[in-house]
Order: sequence, then structure tokens, then C-alpha cells
Amino acid sequence: MSDLPERVTAFRAAFARRQAAELVELSGAFAVRDPGFSRSQEHNQLIVEASDADPAALPGLAVQGLGPRRQYRITVLDEVFGTRATPVLAAAGYERDTELVMARETAGYALPARAAHPVELAELRAAVFRQQQEWTPDEDLAQQLTERRTARLRGADTVLFLAARAPDGQIAAWADLYLDRTTGLAQLEDLVTATPHRGQGHGDTLLATGLALAAAAGIPQLFLLADANDWPRAWYARRGFTRLGHSHSFLNR
Repeated sequence: MSDLPERVTAFRAAFARRQAAELVELSGAFAVRDPGFSRSQEHNQLIVEASDADPAALPGLAVQGLGPRRQYRITVLDEVFGTRATPVLAAAGYERDTELVMARETAGYALPARAAHPVELAELRAAVFRQQQEWTPDEDLAQQLTERRTARLRGADTVLFLAARAPDGQIAAWADLYLDRTTGLAQLEDLVTATPHRGQGHGDTLLATGLALAAAAGIPQLFLLADANDWPRAWYARRGFTRLGHSHSFLNR
């Protein structure tokens, strides 16, 4: 649908607002904060919605909205404005990461024979924490990046933690699925296969399950975010996802 990019942007902004422990509305932007997950950039950042904001004002808005922090993250949801803001933020000491927004229709999807299943965080926690510890030796950071899923439960009408299992029953891979029947949108987020279980089809199981659950809920479109410079974008494209646009995140050095 022609308005799909705008609807996805509105969904992402609403999700950030709903899960925030603290919300600060600013001119053309808003800040989300969560003292309980102070090291999670997802939960402590400035999000820019307006396409006519002043790029030079963004670093100051980040400080105003977030207070003292070691690093500031600024996420710009509008692709054109993000491109325009890049040189200004680079001059202010910010580096840019670009996310590709991709989507596909859910029609025709049914649960696969070996589907993933929703689980509670209590059951998922150990597997996620082990993987986080592999990525970072900082135990406190790994703990926060695991537990922040409790905040995500507030973000959408329905939030499911999906888990795919190895033949022995061990959780091998997981993803978040957010469902919003009002907007007709679903999002699959944070799809991860634990290192020992890669290359065994668990990603396909999670993706097919997410599409099937969205279809069963009457939601016609599912979107996701992929690193614009990494291999998953091609993996998703082979599975029918097409590009909607880009969004940009900036982190000061």
C-alpha cells in the first residue's frame, strides 16, 4: 500500500512511546528514558519524527531530553531528513548507522510443521543471556540487554517472544513479534540464533511462524529492520521482503 512507509514510521514511534518508562516531548522529537535499563540505547534515546526539524538542534535536544549520559543516541525515522542531518551530526561528533526497513504481505502463510512457539521471558532468559555474554564480556550490560524485554511488553497490543527449539528441546533461536490489529501491522524484531545452533533452519522457522501468526490475527503486513550493510538484508529479500526505506541512528563518539 502506498501509505505503508508512513504507517510503519508511526508504528515505530508509538512503540517507543508506549514502552518508555519516562517520556519527554520536545520540538519535532521525543526522548525515551528508562532508569532500570540505563545502558540500553533502545530505551534511552532521542527519536526524531518531524522532517522539518533543525539538524543542528538535535545534539542539544538529546542532552535536554536524556540528561547526562556517556553517549547519546539519536534515531531519525524519516529517511530524507536523516540523510540531510548526517553531515551536521558528523560535525558534532556523531557516527551513523543505517537500518533498512523491509516488509511483505502475510497472506497465505500457515504455521509450519515445526513451528516456533510463544514462551515467557523466564523460559527464554538463560539462552538470551548466554548469547549476550558471548557478544559482550560486560555482565551488567548483558543482563540489561536480556531483561529489557520486560519493557517491550508495553510497546504493542500483543507482544510475543517466539522460541525455536533444537531436537533435544533446548531453545536454539528466538525473536520478538509485535502485533497491532488496529494499524494492520506486525513487526518481527531481534531475531537471533544461538551460536551452536546456526545453519540449521531456525531463522526460517521463526520467520514463517511470525508471518503465520500475523496472518491468523488478521494483520496483512509484517515489517522488520535489517542492517543496511550486512548479509541479513539479502536473506530477507530471498524470502519475499522488499525495501520500504531507511532510517538512521546516530551515536556520538
